[in-house]
Amino acid sequence: MDLSSIPQIVRSSGRFREVTKVLAKYGLAGWMADVRVDWVQQLFRANDGTQLSDRPIEERIRCALTELGTTFIKLGQILSTRPDLVGPELANELSQLQSGAPADDIKEVRKVFDAEFEHPPEELFQSFDSEPLASASIAQIHHAVTLDGRQVVVKVQHRGIQEKIQNDLEIMGELAKLAEGLAPQIKKFQPVNTVSEFSRTLLRELDFGREARNLQQFAKNFRKDDGICFPTPYSETSSRRILTMEFLEGISLSHKVELEKAGYDLKALAKRGASMFIDMIFRDGFYHADPHPGNLMILPGEVIGVIDCGMVGYIDEELREQVEDMLLAAVDEDSDRLANIVVRLGQVPQDLDRTLLNSDISDFVMDYRSQTLSEFNLSGALNAIISIVRRHNIVLPARIALLLKVLVMLEGTAQQLSPDFSLAELMEPYREEAIRRRLSPIRLFRRLQTTYRDWNHLAEVLPVDLADILSRLKTGRFDIHLDHRRLDSTVNRLVMGIISAALFVGSATLWSAKVPPVLWEYSLPGAFGCGVAVMLGLRLLYAIRRSGDLH
Repeated sequence: MDLSSIPQIVRSSGRFREVTKVLAKYGLAGWMADVRVDWVQQLFRANDGTQLSDRPIEERIRCALTELGTTFIKLGQILSTRPDLVGPELANELSQLQSGAPADDIKEVRKVFDAEFEHPPEELFQSFDSEPLASASIAQIHHAVTLDGRQVVVKVQHRGIQEKIQNDLEIMGELAKLAEGLAPQIKKFQPVNTVSEFSRTLLRELDFGREARNLQQFAKNFRKDDGICFPTPYSETSSRRILTMEFLEGISLSHKVELEKAGYDLKALAKRGASMFIDMIFRDGFYHADPHPGNLMILPGEVIGVIDCGMVGYIDEELREQVEDMLLAAVDEDSDRLANIVVRLGQVPQDLDRTLLNSDISDFVMDYRSQTLSEFNLSGALNAIISIVRRHNIVLPARIALLLKVLVMLEGTAQQLSPDFSLAELMEPYREEAIRRRLSPIRLFRRLQTTYRDWNHLAEVLPVDLADILSRLKTGRFDIHLDHRRLDSTVNRLVMGIISAALFVGSATLWSAKVPPVLWEYSLPGAFGCGVAVMLGLRLLYAIRRSGDLH
């Protein structure tokens, strides 16, 4: 890639320089620790004055993303759901990223309303608090009262945030291409694909209309459960950048002491809240993907309120069956089936050692087989599976990685309320339901329908394709094209290795036979040939090491 093209791609070369400067500062802190010069060390200090080189690499990455602002913080939060890519240590560190941001003043808020509705908020609401209740990286929340007297909260997008995010996304894309092209050791993290997936996710989050539709879908899915509440969105004062929702007043699950003082049964609340998320995942296939305590609250009447529904996950029938297969194989202690499912689900490297993978998964099953259902640590088991997957360089699909992360977060949130809570015990009825669903006549009939359509399609196209093949054979136009992926570089290295070895053996023979001309009893042709052979061999080793294939 031509480095000179980068300023033409991004909208602000100044922002690009800022990004690269911060990344360089945190990335170089490790080796600069040995340069004990005061003015040099001063360059590698955090905003609070502490020495960067003394911090772990995971913390430095988190600090760099924090310093770069909204878009990079959001990237870190997304990567915290991908321990299969970045590892559990970095994922845990990135989960601490906070997306707070200074609030816009009321003048900027009015400009957003004017752009969306051509009216200031004071004309659309009976009252509108100029001071926000909270401010995050993308938007801020204001309390208001509608013209008909309903208490609401209004989520207003920060003015200019979309342009800033789009600019940062372009910079991220170029940095990802550079990293993948110039740093082979980073290829396993798939930076280009990760940034592309992140861009789609973040741009969707900028559309508040999606969050309004998510709220409506959740309310529809739980319409028969009076103990679950989602804020109602009001379309008349909502748009792409403004979302007006029902105001839910209660005690946040993050305030455990207040819940205890109010006399709530925390164990029952933990079970009800976890059951709600399990219903979302395995019953509806549409779930809230950020189940931390701050997004859950207890309303009067012990009703569980759910807020901040911008990040959601989807599970279709095929993915649900794959996840169920994995959980059932783990519960049944079938390590071979579990290994096959992991390989089928993930993107496996070409040099995968299946024997070692089977051995690791067998050890994992043996570690957990002695635990009773009430003692089973589901989040620990899922983290162990993720560690095995990452150790073998298997990349899970984003949807599965997100689901596993949600299950881990869900158990952690529930155990903050009730330390003896067991998500595995709660999921046992869903395991039995999954088995019944597999054996149900309706599912078998659907499978028969799908199979019939596939065979019917094959019967329609097969005669035409066979006739075309026979016609090409008769006329001599039948060609077979073989695609040798990555074979050229392998052949080149093999030939170079053979030439180096042959040159070294031949030159060593000349050297030992003292073939003239001779200088100080050394054959000059032999010595020269050995030197060239060694140089070619070192060059070959360097090329292999740089490609990342030397382990």
